[in-house]
Amino acid sequence: MAKDQSFDVVSQVDMQEVDNAVQQSVKELTQRYDLKDTGSTITFDRAAGTLSVSAPSDFVLGQVRDILASKLVRRSIDLKAVSWGKTETGSGGSSRVVGTIVNGIDAEIARRINKEVRDEKFKVKVQIEGDKVRVFSASRDELQAVIAFLKEHDYGIPLQFVNYR
Repeated sequence: MAKDQSFDVVSQVDMQEVDNAVQQSVKELTQRYDLKDTGSTITFDRAAGTLSVSAPSDFVLGQVRDILASKLVRRSIDLKAVSWGKTETGSGGSSRVVGTIVNGIDAEIARRINKEVRDEKFKVKVQIEGDKVRVFSASRDELQAVIAFLKEHDYGIPLQFVNYR
């Protein structure tokens, strides 16, 4: 019997690239004439994987988030990797929002991927291993078909396909 080939479906974000994008955004905030003296801030907590954006108004908050989004995209980070919370309004009309960096596939999405691949009747075995999903098959063509199938669907997080062997 032929040896099974496999690949892993993961959702990983390079935290150093996020840090670089935040630093570039902060630099732009201090240099842009329309945002220079607004008191807007962007902070990144690498350990917790959170981004915090604060601004004196909702309009300025939207501008700061747009700057951050453009820097993240320029650094090849999918915007689906940031899950933004609700905007909190503080005293004096100031606004704050916290975003969480999605790292790893949670159990609910992993089960959904597993179910959809099985329902599609591919000749593969799907196994959930922690925060990743491993797909096995004797045929590389089947594995490539599964990759194409998963790329067509939106799971709300960026998916990468690694360890293809």
